[in-house]
Amino acid sequence: MLINNKVMYIKHPPLEKAYNKTLFTIESCTNKEQLKSATNMVENFKILYKEVGFPKTLLYNLDRALNKQYSICQL
Repeated sequence: MLINNKVMYIKHPPLEKAYNKTLFTIESCTNKEQLKSATNMVENFKILYKEVGFPKTLLYNLDRALNKQYSICQL
C-alpha cells in the first residue's frame, strides 16, 4: 500500500489527495513557522478522516515525516 511514504492505492481518492498534499507540505517545510502550519494540517487531517475510517499507518507516516522534518530544521 505505501511505497516510499507515498500512497499507491487507497479506496478513497480524496483521502489519497489529502494525504499526499499533507505529506508534500511537511517535506517542503524549511523553518519552524512552516512546521507549525504543517502540524495544523496533520491535526486537521486526523480530525477529518477519523470519521471516514482510514488506515492508521497514514497517521503514523505523517507523524514520522513531521518529526523527521522537525529534526532537519533544528540543524
